[in-house]
Amino acid sequence: MESYSKTDLIVRDDIMAKAKELAHLISTTDEVLMFQKAEKQVQSNTEIQDLIKLIKKRQKEAVAFERFQNQKMVDKINGELEELQDKLDDYPIVTQFKQTQEDINYLLQLVVGVIRDTVSEKIQVEEGSVEPASNCSD
Repeated sequence: MESYSKTDLIVRDDIMAKAKELAHLISTTDEVLMFQKAEKQVQSNTEIQDLIKLIKKRQKEAVAFERFQNQKMVDKINGELEELQDKLDDYPIVTQFKQTQEDINYLLQLVVGVIRDTVSEKIQVEEGSVEPASNCSD
């Protein structure tokens, strides 16, 4: 029986076509459309972008102070980060953006689960024991 590594695996054209069709269907769902809209609004809001940049800067600072084992500064920066994150989360569009991300992840996990379960039902894997190899010295 031939075996293939993951890089050598040849996927049939019809399977790839169906996968692309499914990807297209998913990309046109309300969840994805809402995500794209929220993403554009988040990206175009300068206040939100400035907050995100500041959060990233503070995160890098916290990592640097952790390397220098300065726990007092790490704690101070972590407190600032919590305040900045709360301020960011106060924007309704940020909350919507995060929710749509979660919705899309749930949708993708659901689809993968359905595919996995359906394929598992079709493949009958026999449970058996592996017989020990015979010893040539017998």
